[in-house]
Amino acid sequence: MMGTYIGIDVSKDRLDVHVLPQDEAFWVERNGKGLALLVERLRPLAPSLVAVEATGGFESTTAAAVAGAGLPLAVVNPAQVRHYAQALGKRAKTDPIDAKVIARFAADIRPEPRPLADEMTQLLADLVARRRQIVDMLQAERQRQKRAVVRRLKKSIARLIAALEKELAELDRDIDDAVRGSSVWREKEDLLASVPGVGNTTARTLIAELPELGTLDRKQIASLAGLAPYTRQSGTWKGKSMIAGGRKAVRSSLFMAAMVAGRFNPVLKAFRDRLVAAGKPKMVAIIAVARKLLTILNAILRDKTPWQTA
Repeated sequence: MMGTYIGIDVSKDRLDVHVLPQDEAFWVERNGKGLALLVERLRPLAPSLVAVEATGGFESTTAAAVAGAGLPLAVVNPAQVRHYAQALGKRAKTDPIDAKVIARFAADIRPEPRPLADEMTQLLADLVARRRQIVDMLQAERQRQKRAVVRRLKKSIARLIAALEKELAELDRDIDDAVRGSSVWREKEDLLASVPGVGNTTARTLIAELPELGTLDRKQIASLAGLAPYTRQSGTWKGKSMIAGGRKAVRSSLFMAAMVAGRFNPVLKAFRDRLVAAGKPKMVAIIAVARKLLTILNAILRDKTPWQTA
């Protein structure tokens, strides 16, 4: 094993750290003092890579501390680490992933270090995430409104829906100001939205949640979005291809865009129709359209060339 690889398992109150090939383990508290101690211990090791498992937001401050110290950082997908551990026969599906497994994953797979999003990109991502939460709440309240029979409850739901709609409109203005106020983001949005089936909401979600778009090859970008197919296989048995992992918000947004593009984008509609005519299930066809759409969008940003029908 060439170089030093470090795995960090993030929990609510502590960080468990494992260093390879030294096989050294230690832990620190997940607070300001603990992060300072972590950086102090990692710097002299000059690691080739520090891998931090994504844990629903708990990893953010840890990743920021590591990247801020100038150390090579990769925030790794827990599903990929778990599949790696299972392939080694080290973990069952329900067993926890520990820091040593993450360190071994970093040493063997060597995921590419990626810089953290800058402050403005993080702000846009937070706004887009909050918009998604408001939309989910609106959908839930509208479902409750349909079922409500008590007049008092109907009025309560109506007031909340009105408040959420107002908040959604304000968030849309904030997002619009952020995107249109940046020449780089404005150019990206215009390029992405030039593709029939891709609206401003999808374009802004991709800008915020998938900043790597246009910088990676089609397989890498599909993997980040959770649209890269993999086949379940054991010995001579081979199961169906599936998709999993990746960035859920990106994948969901691409699914919605794929459903629209599969009807109104001439290229993608023809692609979808060929798949359906060949007997592919509709969901499989939608996934394939979403993957092809992502490939097109990746090329458009890479080449900085808007959609062209011919």
